[in-house]
Amino acid sequence: MDRLLAGLSLPAFVGMALLLSEIRWFRRPPLFDRLTPYTPGGHRRTHRDLSFSVSSFRDLVGPLSLSSGEALGRLFGVEEDIGVRLQRIHSPIDAGAFRTRQLSLTVAAVIVGAMGATALGRGPLLSMFIVIGAPLLVFLLVEQKVTALAERWQRQVFLELPVVAEQLGMLTAAGWSLGAALGRIAERGAGCCARDLDRVTRRVQQGLSERDALREWADIASVESLDRLVSILAMNGETADLGRLVGDEARAIRREAQRELIEVIERRNQQVWIPVTVAALIPGVLLMGVPFVDALTLFSTA
Repeated sequence: MDRLLAGLSLPAFVGMALLLSEIRWFRRPPLFDRLTPYTPGGHRRTHRDLSFSVSSFRDLVGPLSLSSGEALGRLFGVEEDIGVRLQRIHSPIDAGAFRTRQLSLTVAAVIVGAMGATALGRGPLLSMFIVIGAPLLVFLLVEQKVTALAERWQRQVFLELPVVAEQLGMLTAAGWSLGAALGRIAERGAGCCARDLDRVTRRVQQGLSERDALREWADIASVESLDRLVSILAMNGETADLGRLVGDEARAIRREAQRELIEVIERRNQQVWIPVTVAALIPGVLLMGVPFVDALTLFSTA
């Protein structure tokens, strides 16, 4: 118990120092730093550059947590970069901040698992399983949550893409430029594609070309039908019937979505017959088993 308390004292001290560093009374600059700007040749040094705070701790732990999180994710079969998944779902945090939070939860799970293993006292094997399994479970749960959100976003983009492609085809056929059509859909839409197109228009305003901005959207979304649509939109300025080509691709995407919907319906229809088959087999087996058992009894008594 003493060794456990000694092991928990260091993270408790670090956490208390981080909490107190955010309170103004504890992080007040010393007198020397306050008088330095008024001395000849003096330069202003901020207290946050010299102190141990949450931001400095995040800057220190961020690269380490990012590299370790990516390595552990690849160990469990997660190949896609966390930064791409966070960009896909329009997360307000970057990859470093996400991995830092994930590492903090994992360390907290290690501490809780060690305390629980010590309280149980069931042996070294079970204690090791709890101490190692708890942080891994927390890490995988956080990773799975982001992966599920990214896959849900991909699915929503795939379902919205036929309508967006049809709107792009109608607008470009009516004489709108590609940039104006993208901006109008982003402004008037409310789905996942509208949010993605809003980012595309902002990237164009920042100096990126329309072709590169659309290709960036396709790389982040990672949807096959969107790749084909972006390949057609990249021909803007090279063909005079862009609206017709986009309309044809919109119909192709819609047919693909319909085929997938039919496959899902057929699969669910097949799943309906599973409990019906089981329910029909059980009485049949019982009816066949009664004469079989009766025959065995007759032969055993003969």
